[in-house]
Amino acid sequence: MMALGKPQVTAMLEAAGIEVGGGEPWDVHVRDERVYRRMATHGLLGVGEAYMDGWWDCDRLDRMAERMLLAGAYDALDRSPPAALLRLRSRLWNLDSRRRAHKVGKHHYDIGNDLYERMLDARMVYSCGYWKGLDTRGAGGLDAAQEAKLDLVCRKLGLEEGMRVLDIGCGWGSFAKFAAERYGVHVTGLTVSREQRALARAWCRGLDVDVRLQDYRAYRPEGPFDRVVSIGMFEHVGHKNHRAFMRAAHRCLRPRGLMLLHTIGTPRSEVSTDPWTHKYIFPNGHLPSTAQVGRAADGLFFLEDVHGFGQFYDPTLMAWHANAETAWDDLPYDERFRRMWRFYLLTAAASFRTRRIQLWQFVYARGQGVPGGYEPVR
Repeated sequence: MMALGKPQVTAMLEAAGIEVGGGEPWDVHVRDERVYRRMATHGLLGVGEAYMDGWWDCDRLDRMAERMLLAGAYDALDRSPPAALLRLRSRLWNLDSRRRAHKVGKHHYDIGNDLYERMLDARMVYSCGYWKGLDTRGAGGLDAAQEAKLDLVCRKLGLEEGMRVLDIGCGWGSFAKFAAERYGVHVTGLTVSREQRALARAWCRGLDVDVRLQDYRAYRPEGPFDRVVSIGMFEHVGHKNHRAFMRAAHRCLRPRGLMLLHTIGTPRSEVSTDPWTHKYIFPNGHLPSTAQVGRAADGLFFLEDVHGFGQFYDPTLMAWHANAETAWDDLPYDERFRRMWRFYLLTAAASFRTRRIQLWQFVYARGQGVPGGYEPVR
């Protein structure tokens, strides 16, 4: 059990410039004294659950989390028994085996398209926008940032009319629809969410797009693809399956074809996420390090380019939060779910803002690389 009680928690918050009952927007207001005990026994899991239960509040949760991260308070909370147990389970078992592959689809993506339609941009892109040169506060900024990201991916892959593209983790078909419309390519999309597949098929009706409810490990193509893309899906693969993912992509890609891998990551190799995120948001998820991605691709792919723009996830998440907050009255979710979602979006924004977690786009070539070299696109 962690050596935390009310005096220790208060001191931890004060070291981060956060006052219990203070007047600043990042200050904490305790509604139930049991919060201290829950933090002591459950660490970050207890912090999140206590917020969901209304035991504490904060006007600017993202700024509070930002201060805690910068002060190292999250590291102390991450040494709780639930966090240690999750790391042990992640080392001993494959939490994202084929049998478990559809769990995250049912738990996170099948909760209802209505929430995502209200929260996301017009194209329903559920990954980091590309805000380069854009106003992060202006009206329509999220739509523009997501369209810029989709076009960036297409240009990095050098898409040409008639190419065959495999989209691993296609979501609601945002990339598939964009690439088919703008670049005239055929796209096969894979998802483990029934809700995503249904909406993606409706959105892409009439286009050269095929969306399948299938795990990447089970998919066997009829012929090689010219390009492979995976945007915001590698975080669900799990550290024990990184190599299997790369082998599946390698199997589907023609020699010297290109793959773009877009993933959130961490600067240090870990085996699991935190227990609150695991329980409530992304079960069995894992954020890789560049070392883990590199080991998985070793001998299969030639690394042509790495582009990091994790700083753009902060405005993306804050835009999602703003959209969700205006939509709650029209959506069928209770207060505990709303607080859970708020905690998820705002603490994630703080993590990117403080560079605790990052975002990379890797461009790989199958085999020996692009003849004459690859020209990076930004």
